[in-house]
Amino acid sequence: MVEDKGKPPVFCEKYCIVCKGARKGNKICKTIQNIELKIFGKNGCVWGAARTKYYGVTPDKKLPGNSRKNKQKPTGKKK
Repeated sequence: MVEDKGKPPVFCEKYCIVCKGARKGNKICKTIQNIELKIFGKNGCVWGAARTKYYGVTPDKKLPGNSRKNKQKPTGKKK
C-alpha cells in the first residue's frame, strides 16, 4: 500500500548550502553538517528530518536511484 507523502521537501535537497555542499564533498560543509547531526540527532534539522521522512535517506547521504540526474552528457570531443 502506497501512502500519500504530500509535497517533497526541497529545501534540504536543493537550497540548503550546508547539506547540498556536504553531499557534493565540500569539507567545510561536511564538518558543519556533522556538528548539526550531533546536535539535532541522526535526521538533522527540521528540513533534514523532513527529507529523511519523505525519501528515507538522512541529510548526509545522496538519494539512491537518481541516475538520470547523475548521468553525464557526451562532450563530443574529437581525438
